[in-house]
Amino acid sequence: MDLLPSFAVDHTKIVPGIFVSREDRLGEFFVTTYDVRLTRPNREPAIDVAAMHSLEHIIATYLRNDPDWKDEVIYWGPMGCLTGFYLI
Repeated sequence: MDLLPSFAVDHTKIVPGIFVSREDRLGEFFVTTYDVRLTRPNREPAIDVAAMHSLEHIIATYLRNDPDWKDEVIYWGPMGCLTGFYLI
């Protein structure tokens, strides 16, 4: 099996910020996945599950109701490692 590109990243060098995780072509459109990193993986504690769940709902609700963003956002959700979110 091929190693997924996102798993090949040296996670000890990731810092908080917003980064392009990947870009995919879907027909004539490009879909960009953003890594919205809040803590440093393997260096800082993961974010509390309840806090991540609250942030997920607050931010997703905002994005899906904002007139400028609601038709542009496909997904907002937490990373399994609880160090940030993905925005598609």
